[in-house]
Amino acid sequence: MLIESRPYSDPELAALMTAQQRELREANRPVGGVADSVPTRDDVRHLVGVLSGRAVACGAIQSIDETTAEIRRMYVRPAHRRRGIGRQLLGALEELAFWAGHSVLRLETGTYLPSALALYRSSGYTEIPVYGRYVGNPYSACFEKRILVSA
Repeated sequence: MLIESRPYSDPELAALMTAQQRELREANRPVGGVADSVPTRDDVRHLVGVLSGRAVACGAIQSIDETTAEIRRMYVRPAHRRRGIGRQLLGALEELAFWAGHSVLRLETGTYLPSALALYRSSGYTEIPVYGRYVGNPYSACFEKRILVSA
């Protein structure tokens, strides 16, 4: 798989983010929507996973502060799951955060997404208290990972 940086305006990225939000709304129907948007700020970097010329996965990092970034919008199309694509994309996002000088990565996912929970736990993320805009959402699970930044 090829992992590329894409601008927020990229139509394939937009299609992936739309599919993600649709899937989240459907998965979360009994408990209310959790859809959110990633703003087009300068500190948001989007990556797209391309397989056989087709965009099949996406994710972003957004700076929280000088040392901390949040992983956002992790998504793999259903037909391409369970092939290690999410893990590969997560690694690329971690590397992107590393080169940007971040030493802490945070993320939020839904408690109703067991595959996502398993991916983050098995990738070295530890559960932390719900933070920021997720406070008060009983269906949010938040995680953090410390990464070493070269001196």
